[in-house]
Amino acid sequence: QVQLVESGGGLVQAGGSLRLSCAASGSGFRINVMGWYRQAPGKERELVARIISGGSTNYADSVKGRFTISRDNTKNTVYLQMNSLKPEDTAVYYCNAVSSTTWGTAVDWGQGTQVTVSS
Repeated sequence: QVQLVESGGGLVQAGGSLRLSCAASGSGFRINVMGWYRQAPGKERELVARIISGGSTNYADSVKGRFTISRDNTKNTVYLQMNSLKPEDTAVYYCNAVSSTTWGTAVDWGQGTQVTVSS
């Protein structure tokens, strides 16, 4: 099993920036995809951004041009740089990893970190 530990959430004013980090640990796995999802109150969890092991990225339309996902493979860590934040970005942000393990494919989630953007 892959353990994911997130950090970097908090309260910021609209137009501000935050950087989320997610560190993966464990043994016997190779991470293929790491990403960030978010869930606002009363809404379903949605993909924000993801990065595949080869480096290609996908973003939700709502964050394109404002958020940047990156990954440090040497540290098994993924980052989400969030700029020009809007109140509608307020949500719990979850780190996600899809990994190949000795027994198959694993999908793991972090505990979530709150991001609150005030207007």
